[in-house]
Amino acid sequence: MALAVENRSAFCYLPLTVAERLGYFAAEGLDVQVREMPEPGHALQALLTGGVQALSGTYGSVVSLRARGETYPSIVVQGRAPQLVLGVSRKAMPGFRDLRDLRGHKVAVTAIGSGSHRMTQTLLSAARLPADAVQYVPLSSPTAALANFRNGLVDAICYTDPLITELEQSGELRVVADTRTVRGNAEVFGGPMPAGCLSVSSEYLASHPAECQAMVDAMVRALKWLQTAGPSDINRTVPESYFHGDRALYLAAFSRAREGWSTDGVMPDAGPNTMARVLSRFDDASPLRQVDLAQTFTNSMALKAKARFRA
Repeated sequence: MALAVENRSAFCYLPLTVAERLGYFAAEGLDVQVREMPEPGHALQALLTGGVQALSGTYGSVVSLRARGETYPSIVVQGRAPQLVLGVSRKAMPGFRDLRDLRGHKVAVTAIGSGSHRMTQTLLSAARLPADAVQYVPLSSPTAALANFRNGLVDAICYTDPLITELEQSGELRVVADTRTVRGNAEVFGGPMPAGCLSVSSEYLASHPAECQAMVDAMVRALKWLQTAGPSDINRTVPESYFHGDRALYLAAFSRAREGWSTDGVMPDAGPNTMARVLSRFDDASPLRQVDLAQTFTNSMALKAKARFRA
């Protein structure tokens, strides 16, 4: 079985790495070939063209595909929060009081149309600011995002860890909104916002139920492991390349991110509606309003795995 993922070292996809590195896929009788696609959109394209059988990606992409008439349901949820943080530069905006102060400033996001872009838009909308109130600067590379922030080329940033933790530790960032926690996520989106998930085509799900169940079992086992994993466990399991030369920073960011992972792989009850509402908020003509969200996920396999592993 081939599985595609973009930026597999990202915290949101760490459960996938854990399942692979600890042999959980092999324990279920699976030979999963994880293929990292460095270019944005290539992992999803590989799924759509049949180049891979599964995708470790965002639940938002699953909902968007259904709006186009294509069914690639999520079979297990990796993240119950996006683990994104919006913060402002203490140097560039020392007098920052609330979101309205962002008007006219530059905000770094991972990409236009990405989760970080949508989160910023959601927050600005809540503050009654128009979509063009800020200038978005897409920076897909964490290294480039960090350099732009420190050099004053952007005034605020909506990004993931470990970059955010690094800026917090150095005192350069003032956190405005934090979706690394369940509570912070609800404050931003008004409900649970499912993030990373594993998805397959409806045809593959129907024709390979045993393989899909085995894959879900491995992922739920990994999610359970993450709930209690300590620094020594992470050091032994996570590839050295993920640390980017700063193991202490990675471990600090890991501790902040832990709450954002699902505990059992089950889609939260209000999660699909929250996602659809956010995706359609900025497009009045969006077909998302008519999407049958029940076709965008299944909990049956995650519930079986939850019972098996007592997750």
